Amino acid sequence: MFAGLITAPSRIELVDTPNATLPSAPTDGAAQILFQPQLGCLCGSDMPFFEQTGEFEVELGHSLHEIIGTVVATNGQKFSEGDRVLAVPDNQLGMFEQFVVGEDRAIPLDTRAPIEQALMAQPLGTVICALKKLPGVLDQDVVVVGQGPIGQLYNASLRNLGARQVIGIDPLNERLRQSASLGATSTICSRETDPIEAVADLTGGRMADIVVEAVGHRDQALNLCIDLCRKYGKILYFGVPPETIDGIRWRDMLVKNLSVHTSIHPDFDRDFPLAMQWIGEGRVDLTNLITHRYAVAEIQKAFETFGQRVDGALKVLVDFPTAGA
Repeated sequence: MFAGLITAPSRIELVDTPNATLPSAPTDGAAQILFQPQLGCLCGSDMPFFEQTGEFEVELGHSLHEIIGTVVATNGQKFSEGDRVLAVPDNQLGMFEQFVVGEDRAIPLDTRAPIEQALMAQPLGTVICALKKLPGVLDQDVVVVGQGPIGQLYNASLRNLGARQVIGIDPLNERLRQSASLGATSTICSRETDPIEAVADLTGGRMADIVVEAVGHRDQALNLCIDLCRKYGKILYFGVPPETIDGIRWRDMLVKNLSVHTSIHPDFDRDFPLAMQWIGEGRVDLTNLITHRYAVAEIQKAFETFGQRVDGALKVLVDFPTAGA
């Protein structure tokens, strides 16, 4: 079978590797499935592996973790052979033709949603998990810094939960053009407009009740979030940060009495199924989130398109061959 191998910074190839084998019995009491990917999509958290930033060890199979496919075999009771599920591999090791994953890291699909939409339940579930940490967003003015795929999912979720304003900020107009269709009430291009002045105008000088940092990595924007947040407001830091962040104005955060929330590791019993339910019921329409699609044989181009934000790329899908192809 094939697997992805990152051979150098920003270089990935498909290589031959031995077939995945499902244990005959659950490992340490945890049942597993042999999973055949059908459709995946790239995430910002895949980029440190692809770029070999040194933040994480790179292994065979990096990096993919948002995947829908088929249960080929199982040693448990939760699924049957042939079931189509959304699965999240451990440590983002999902760039395989087949792989073994715990059945507790997979959920059934909602058949009311097209497969491309159902796939969005993985990133949407991470957003829902994070928003549950806030006391509530009804009637709140919320700024979402970063209008990539996660920022757009925040737009949709916040609008669905009753935020008064959802203000999207990004330096790329190509991305901002999608924001209104995904829930933003206003957008600000930070390359053309001072975002602090713009948010002040939109909130009558009060500034935002909640600011979501959806950038992370080397471009993190925590200092901007401090400026955009009102006194006693809240910052939800979602973007995956570098290991350390220098130059953060913690004194200003203290003086404004801001609360900072972080989030990771959504729940497979609650968060991902709720995201799948939202999509299946049509509570959120994520059609415009999907901008590009490639065969897995074009995985290098897929990563380049996503990482370089070609043509305002948001969600970049990756098609796997059907079994035996």
